[in-house]
Amino acid sequence: MKRFSEKYVISKELEWEELGGGVSRKFLGYDNQIMMVKVKFEKGALGAPHQHFHTQATYCVSGKFEFEIDGEKKIVEAGDGVYIEPNLLHSAVCLEEGMLIDTFSPVREDFLSGGAVSYFGDKES
Repeated sequence: MKRFSEKYVISKELEWEELGGGVSRKFLGYDNQIMMVKVKFEKGALGAPHQHFHTQATYCVSGKFEFEIDGEKKIVEAGDGVYIEPNLLHSAVCLEEGMLIDTFSPVREDFLSGGAVSYFGDKES
């Protein structure tokens, strides 16, 4: 089945979807091949270790994050990007409140059905 978003997605017209643990998101555009998601993190919010068959590219809009991909840790700040190959174990900790733009290929069907929020855990103290 073909799924796609509106041609123009105006972020300020969308409500944040609260995922728990200090993380919320908005879908900015998608079809069967690609999906772009705006993700807001409070300081200390976690994206627990997980993996998926989707290719992921992430742009750090603001804040500071510690990413770990396949055992390698790196600090990422505003203006930086992250590329995650399919099926690699990865995680993130928000060190300073911030925002990421996640792009996935193909579309995250699990997101559209309200799933895949289990890897956002409690905030670090």
